[in-house]
Amino acid sequence: MEMSPAEQERFREILTAHKRELEKRVDRIHEHAREPLEADSSEQAAQLGNVQVVSALENEAVQEITQIDAALRRLEDGRYGVCITCGEDISPKRLEAWPASAECVDCAETSGPR
Repeated sequence: MEMSPAEQERFREILTAHKRELEKRVDRIHEHAREPLEADSSEQAAQLGNVQVVSALENEAVQEITQIDAALRRLEDGRYGVCITCGEDISPKRLEAWPASAECVDCAETSGPR
């Protein structure tokens, strides 16, 4: 997919801004994780349940950061917007919806989320 320098810069900015948001979220999660548990056992149980939910959110954010980093590398290498599986262009609509897309719709449906 041939993109103009302006389009490349726009996607770079979108990806970088989203990455910063995710990194802030992960930092807040880490700060929250340092808070001591309550003395009351029922409160501890609730807090531990929250820790599991927060851990899942952290894992999701870290995965998204990894996908964004890969998209930024593809952008630098001139491979951004090209499906990593079949080599066809990724539709502009798909890139607008999820700028870190690594696969075209057909390949993504076949292989599952990346």
